[in-house]
Amino acid sequence: MAGHFEVFTDNGGSCRVRLVDNFGKVIAFSAPFRDTDAAARAIYTFREIAASGLIEDHT
Repeated sequence: MAGHFEVFTDNGGSCRVRLVDNFGKVIAFSAPFRDTDAAARAIYTFREIAASGLIEDHT
């Protein structure tokens, strides 16, 4: 199974998104969103950036 996004409600009542790899490990965790629609829009934006975004190395 491929990785996936999980939308959930945090302890403060905000919606958040976590990106989980195919082994079940959380590899990214979002800022809070006001509702699931905002979280879903962020997922679509993330997908677009990940597909074509450049990598900037700031090490």
